Amino acid sequence: MKSLKKKRRIQVLVVAALALLISTAMIGYAMRDGINFFRAPSQLASEPPRPGETFRLGGLVEEGTLKRGQGETITFNVTDGGASVPVKFTGVLPDLFGEGKGMVGTGKMEDGTFVASEILAKHDENYMPKEVIEALKDQGTYVDPAAPQS
Repeated sequence: MKSLKKKRRIQVLVVAALALLISTAMIGYAMRDGINFFRAPSQLASEPPRPGETFRLGGLVEEGTLKRGQGETITFNVTDGGASVPVKFTGVLPDLFGEGKGMVGTGKMEDGTFVASEILAKHDENYMPKEVIEALKDQGTYVDPAAPQS
């Protein structure tokens, strides 16, 4: 009787471990295209992305580079103070998007230009995504808007 209980317990544990392994694999497979890694322009210069890789690019829209093209196509450069990356976007930009403002875009590199499928802009005067702040701090170009000015 004891060996039957022991076998049943081992079988239940094996089935539970197998179910956990399969569910983890299915979640990983489902998220393979949904995970986009953030990169700053300086990181792109030192570590170029793989061909066709989707990722997030963030930084400040470089002053004097915002150009509206034919239709809804817009080009501009994104910088973190250390490097600058040309960006091309077709679509409607957020209302608060502008030169000198923080942005994060999702897209792919094509012929040295980041082709964005989505652009996010900061939503109030003090907000900037955490990743963008860290990248700007790394380059020594971040100025905290809440800090007292001297």
